[in-house]
Amino acid sequence: MKRKKSQYKHAVIANKRYYFYSIRWVDIMGDSSHASKDEFNKMEPAFITTHAYLFKRDNKYVYTFASFDENEAVFSDRNIFPKGCIVSMKRVLV
Repeated sequence: MKRKKSQYKHAVIANKRYYFYSIRWVDIMGDSSHASKDEFNKMEPAFITTHAYLFKRDNKYVYTFASFDENEAVFSDRNIFPKGCIVSMKRVLV
């Protein structure tokens, strides 16, 4: 039986498959200048999009990496997102 090739972008590192995601999340917005009430009321958090491989996720956090060593299981450009700040996560198609 022939195995189906995954339609999602992924990397195989040390015989484990890591899928590539587009993650939309909310970040705090800060400003240290003086502002009126109207200016303050217009202030909103930043909506950020990150593209990265999903390393793992648990009940509290999502762990990602964007770079890796092709010869060893070594990961770089790592982030840990609290689940509460993630708006959406979508696997990226090839």
